[in-house]
Amino acid sequence: MKSPRLPIAIQQAVMRCLREKLQQANLHLGRHYPEPKLVYQQRGTAAGTAWMESYEIRLNPVLLMENQQTFIDEVVPHELAHLLVWKHFGRVAPHGKEWKWMMETVLGVAARRTHQFAVQSIRKNTFPYRCRCQLHQLTIRRHNRVVRGAAQYRCVHCGEQLKPEVTTDCN
Repeated sequence: MKSPRLPIAIQQAVMRCLREKLQQANLHLGRHYPEPKLVYQQRGTAAGTAWMESYEIRLNPVLLMENQQTFIDEVVPHELAHLLVWKHFGRVAPHGKEWKWMMETVLGVAARRTHQFAVQSIRKNTFPYRCRCQLHQLTIRRHNRVVRGAAQYRCVHCGEQLKPEVTTDCN
């Protein structure tokens, strides 16, 4: 699937937010961290990812188009915080105390690990998995990892390992 063409006004709003938050962080930290590269090539249900080695932020263009201002206000600082934490503290837990501090104290944004955007428009084949508190939909990639025995996934709320939902077809 080809990603949508982003209007220049949205790209400018993303860049404005990135630059404002970076300036805010540089002032607070007394540093001059450079501006990271922005790429609109994130796929799947992830809103964005931070790539430390290339000092780059990848954003999901579909979720950005569907959730414009909320996406800009939450996802751009979230990913920037990952890069700033890496530059400032080195290798630490991705959503640990350093990241939380960077988000809340330095950038002034609520520290949430995951987005709450609707993903029906981008979710293709999903597979139902259950824990004790809810039903989850795993992507085909994660489902295949479970089937191969290469991965196990846990619920972020209750911590229980996800198990495939048993479906019964009665004809």
